[in-house]
Amino acid sequence: MPLPLIYHDDYSPDFPAEHRFPMDKFRLLRDHLVDSGLTTDQALLRPDICPNDILALAHDRSYIERYLSGDLSREDQRRLGLPWSEALARRTVRAVGGSLLTAEMALRDGIACHLAGGTHHAHYDHPAGFCIFNDLAVISRYLLEAGRVQRVLIFDCDVHQGDGTARILHDTPEAITVSLHCEQNFPARKAHSDWDIPLPRGMGDAAYLQVVDDALNYLLPLYQPDLVLYDAGVDVHKDDALGYLQLSDQGVAARDERVLRHCIGRDIPVVGVIGGGYSKDRAALAKRHGILHHSAAKVMSCSQ
Repeated sequence: MPLPLIYHDDYSPDFPAEHRFPMDKFRLLRDHLVDSGLTTDQALLRPDICPNDILALAHDRSYIERYLSGDLSREDQRRLGLPWSEALARRTVRAVGGSLLTAEMALRDGIACHLAGGTHHAHYDHPAGFCIFNDLAVISRYLLEAGRVQRVLIFDCDVHQGDGTARILHDTPEAITVSLHCEQNFPARKAHSDWDIPLPRGMGDAAYLQVVDDALNYLLPLYQPDLVLYDAGVDVHKDDALGYLQLSDQGVAARDERVLRHCIGRDIPVVGVIGGGYSKDRAALAKRHGILHHSAAKVMSCSQ
């Protein structure tokens, strides 16, 4: 059974080349996964746009309408840090649809990975930190309300705290938010996740992987979730522009494999989203994000 991979050509709309958000990384990730032989373009699953009624499970309807019509306040535009366009708005709701499809495939096949997702700074009624709608919160609320799962655990390994996810899901006890993040980093004002695991600047592979193992060995038996949403941000990498941790390529690969094996070894389906990653070397960044998908294919083949 091949690893389900979800992507859409909408993911990399035209974007200012000098902008610090690497909007072309999604297309370059697709190219890398095809060129490396992991998949073909034809095999990639294309998602639908996420309907507003599903977005509204985690977001204020007036905020959804303001964003989609290009009517954000100047303050919200500043918080977001991305220039609005119709193409970006379409990309945004398409990508949430992609995370929903990834969750559906994970529930069916055990593992599935998105070539986008992990927009964990988006809040109930405003954007922040390059994030508009919070796919992790939307997936959680949607699957819980549909009765597809009884408990979801979000294991967020992006280097920045998943503050939007924590705040949106604060009153949803069936969605457990876990954030491993560099303590001295964006956002300046942290939220309260169910489990916050702040890490010191400069942490390298061995110490980081021990934290991952210890956290999962404790939390997965404690909560016994029906689904894990894994945010595999590569801004933990030593060459990332915004990260402050010191993981190597090998460390990122070991992290991804360990998270996936912890879940699959307990028969817990797991969704992989790519999270953050920032570099002027876009080809190197795309390859770094692709570590998740190669690791997932390896874990999936070993489990069959």
